[in-house]
Amino acid sequence: MTQRMPAVQNTTLGIWLMVATTLVFALQDGVSRHLATEYNVLMVIMIRYWFFAAFVVAVAARQAGGIRQAAATRQPWLQIGRGVLLAGEVCVMVTAFVLLGLTESHAVFAVYPLLIAALSGPLLGERVGWRRWAAIGVGFVGVLVILQPGYGVFDPAALVPLLAATMFALYGLLTRYAARQDSAAVSFFWTGTVGAVFMTAVGIWFWEPMRAPDWGWMAALCVTSAFSHWLLIKAYEVAEASAVQPFAYLQLPFAAALGMAVFGETLRANVAIGAAIVVGAGLFTLWRARQRKGS
Repeated sequence: MTQRMPAVQNTTLGIWLMVATTLVFALQDGVSRHLATEYNVLMVIMIRYWFFAAFVVAVAARQAGGIRQAAATRQPWLQIGRGVLLAGEVCVMVTAFVLLGLTESHAVFAVYPLLIAALSGPLLGERVGWRRWAAIGVGFVGVLVILQPGYGVFDPAALVPLLAATMFALYGLLTRYAARQDSAAVSFFWTGTVGAVFMTAVGIWFWEPMRAPDWGWMAALCVTSAFSHWLLIKAYEVAEASAVQPFAYLQLPFAAALGMAVFGETLRANVAIGAAIVVGAGLFTLWRARQRKGS
């Protein structure tokens, strides 16, 4: 049996693929916001997951070993937990888009890399030095600047994207833990298929008729969902994660621009300042992690 040759490393191409990924993710979020405003969030995410699962199965079928190899895991309950957690996080984040808009939701959600760094010590036993702890503290100051607790009337809806960020951080940590025994292809397969089964079990009860034009938007959501994951896979194939990960933060300005241009959102000063603090702290933690890896 012939072995698949590893992809040639090309950091510049990987960076551009990550930039394209974040742009498509932002477009996907915009379509999600539109559909979730008109229809039940659970139904919208369920249909999206049907297409995503079909994409995952198609990718697995083309790999060496096929679907049987992609589904082979010694930690099925962990993989099921990951899939359910991510599907739940998507539902929470799309709900945040409806409640707060793209701009403020992504400004708060940008804290998730800091949550991963903070929780990687107690949950995975990874070492987090004082510099990264300081950056994590600064990042949470940025979140407080965005949320403005104690200033006027605090909007509890602002906690929804923070919940989504926490769920996504836990998903990221579980993915790291799963990677100790399973390949990325195995985790990807379980993520899509488990998410589809879970969302079908939950979302089918909220089915409602969809207008013909919105089926076009639903198709766009499904296509961008699959395309964004394909771009992400390609980015990690041709470049190291540490080199391209900082560019994932571009999803914030892309989503904010879309929110202001299409949905009439405004960028409040405290949100802009807080987001800049959060992103700066997140980039520092990524830089420190890369420095420690290289030392």
